[in-house]
Amino acid sequence: MKYAFSTLGVPGMPVPDVARLAAECGYQGVELRVHPEEPVHPGLVSHERRAVVEEFAREGVEILTVAGYARVAEAGDDEPVYEELHRLLYLAADLGASYVRVFPGGGDQDPAEADATAARRLGAAAEIAADLGVRILVETHDSHRTGADVARIVGAVGHKHVGALWDVMHPWSAGERPTATHAVLAPYLGYVQVKDVASTDDPTPLALGAGVLPLAECLALVGDEGWVSWEYEKRWHPGAAELPPLLAAGREHLSTLA
Repeated sequence: MKYAFSTLGVPGMPVPDVARLAAECGYQGVELRVHPEEPVHPGLVSHERRAVVEEFAREGVEILTVAGYARVAEAGDDEPVYEELHRLLYLAADLGASYVRVFPGGGDQDPAEADATAARRLGAAAEIAADLGVRILVETHDSHRTGADVARIVGAVGHKHVGALWDVMHPWSAGERPTATHAVLAPYLGYVQVKDVASTDDPTPLALGAGVLPLAECLALVGDEGWVSWEYEKRWHPGAAELPPLLAAGREHLSTLA
């Protein structure tokens, strides 16, 4: 198994520092949160993108994912969503990332309508993703928290360049057992995103193993191949402990579970 962490845990950290931190703590990859408030975002021009690639190559660390905020099931016109997806896909291709992370974002729409909207948009983007050698992953999140929810979307698309990202917290907090989540996502699974919290009522991020999420059960289901990435939500919980001192121990903890 290969290990990554998300830059959501180190908000605003410069790219050279992120790459060096990953290498020093034994992580082979990084999920890059792409947002205007971060060093990496779709507005970077060509030489800035090349500089990001060079920094990670220097440390021998892979850019696993461009973690974007496109909401593929969101109500409204398709065009703004297509545009955002395209920007994320081309950024991922330029950075050599394997994946683009997107959210469902269906809100309070009828689930069938949200599913159809997401499948239509992802189907249109799938061929571009294929041409660029990038895979779009829909995260278990917000309106589609469970594996069953996300599987409805990606199953309807039916394209190998559209898959699923299993964030272990959301299906678990929705009451879906890991065995059930894995069973429906396995045909589409890109990789697993782990975290730990004290309870469903307190999402403040904790060190891996210090909370209640069934990480061992989840990782046992996926085996020892592929990627697992630690998403520590420091950006949304500024009072949480700093991530860098936790990274090495977190990596060791994950290795005992795989």
